[in-house]
Amino acid sequence: MNQTTLFERMGGSNAVDAAVDAFYNRVLSDDRIAHHFAGIDMDRQLKKQKAFLTHAFGGRENVPMPPLRHIHARLKLTESDFDAVLEHLDATLVELRVPADLIAEATNIARSVKRDVLNL
Repeated sequence: MNQTTLFERMGGSNAVDAAVDAFYNRVLSDDRIAHHFAGIDMDRQLKKQKAFLTHAFGGRENVPMPPLRHIHARLKLTESDFDAVLEHLDATLVELRVPADLIAEATNIARSVKRDVLNL
């Protein structure tokens, strides 16, 4: 069994930072979902997303995170929105040459929070 976290295997903080920056470049260029970020302070959003992925990928397990259901409730996201986000996550990680097994692990983590993000 591998003793290292996904966070470590992906390359740590520098890798997460690069992935989040590239991911949001894609998301903000996508007419299907970019409107969800209108009026959002993107510097703050990037910091929050980096902290979340660091936590989700095992980088900081003892950092309390607000409930995803609460954070996303006002957005009224749809399955299509969620699928678009996963599409961009996958494409970003492929672009950054993350190995396929780590992409699959990251995608599984993202899918595991789908019900909370969509408030189902």
